[in-house]
Amino acid sequence: MVASFGDRSVDEVGERIDSIQLAWLVNQVEQRYGVEIELDDAQFGRMSTISGALEVLREAVMVVEDA
Repeated sequence: MVASFGDRSVDEVGERIDSIQLAWLVNQVEQRYGVEIELDDAQFGRMSTISGALEVLREAVMVVEDA
């Protein structure tokens, strides 16, 4: 999903994620899954990498879907 931001190949996406990419990714997840995700500062702090962002977003989507 992150690779589609800027029309890059998957190989061109590094592990680090900047704030613009992160905002875009959160928006894409919200649109794709039809949820509104509320993240706190600690969660944002864990999202400096693709792996961390995926972990936090997976948790957040599961919480919203269980509500």
